[in-house]
Amino acid sequence: MPEPFIRVSGIAVPLDLANVDTDQIIPARFLKRPRDGRYPTYAFHDLRFDEAGAPRPDFVLNDPRFAGASIMVAERNFGVGSSREAAVYALAALGIRCVIAESFGDIFFSNALKNFLLPVALPAAQVAELRTLAEAGQPITVDLEQQLVRAANRQHPFAIPPFSRSALLEGLDEVGLTLKHLPAIEAFEAATGRG
Repeated sequence: MPEPFIRVSGIAVPLDLANVDTDQIIPARFLKRPRDGRYPTYAFHDLRFDEAGAPRPDFVLNDPRFAGASIMVAERNFGVGSSREAAVYALAALGIRCVIAESFGDIFFSNALKNFLLPVALPAAQVAELRTLAEAGQPITVDLEQQLVRAANRQHPFAIPPFSRSALLEGLDEVGLTLKHLPAIEAFEAATGRG
């Protein structure tokens, strides 16, 4: 069963790039690879590593200050491009549980919610401020119960579809949410002669 998402707090990695597409998040050549211990290395692979496989020191995910970050503060249009669900898997493999951005690709947004990665859309000025705070090492808290992002004594409310919010808070995927209603389903089937 997936881990419920109530709130996440800690350092955040500031990804100061706009229009990050799913091929940048996980290049196509890694799509058929198993989700094993190597999977975190596929995330942002071509931005993180050079042609010889050495880490690029100027890429933020290689900065030791952001090791172990569970929140990413990105730019506008995060996760655009193809519909590859593996982009969400790659972020999760890095330990990212929440991405904050001005906007998201529609399919990425949906895939993220279904895979317990919280996409938080906020106005551009708030996202820029959070990226600056993240760069400075200021902790950020994303509270799904209260639908607030908190940092440096400031609060930023965000919206999330109610169905997805319930699923995340309870740690239930679509099948799990359906099974919550199993007694009613069985009663209906028995009453209609289908059971």
